[in-house]
Amino acid sequence: MVYSEKVAEFTDSVPCGAPEGNDVGETAGALRQAPDERHRIMSAIRVLVLEDSLIIAMEAEDILRLAGVGSIDIVGSVEQARAAIAAETYDFALLDVNLGEGMSFGFARHLLDIGIPFGFVSGYSDTGDFPPDLQNIPLLVKPFDETAMREFLQRLFPAVA
Repeated sequence: MVYSEKVAEFTDSVPCGAPEGNDVGETAGALRQAPDERHRIMSAIRVLVLEDSLIIAMEAEDILRLAGVGSIDIVGSVEQARAAIAAETYDFALLDVNLGEGMSFGFARHLLDIGIPFGFVSGYSDTGDFPPDLQNIPLLVKPFDETAMREFLQRLFPAVA
């Protein structure tokens, strides 16, 4: 089970809510609904998010859903990411650069080899210290918001803009 499935299972079962009735399950369910067409910027069906921070991964998931992505799988390690792409087909991937256990550059090269578009997500503000062959890959700088994600997606998929 990937992070996103665990989160959905958890948030749908949490009964704790504010007195006004706004509980976590309601909010999470609303975010999983189809986005308003005026906010949709892409037609990607399946996206892989490789991120070792669940909170950041969930933020990315919420924003990607608002942008029109249909299915998002979240994994926390390169090993899980390799298993995911062996089992599923992805339209693109978002890769956290520093995973704590190491960097995602080797996996990024694997995605290049098999033709899956991707972009990096990092607290680093530029790609100058990245390996030379990966310095031109689009970068989304943490912390990010919906506007930054949309600009990043337009750099990743210029034809969509």
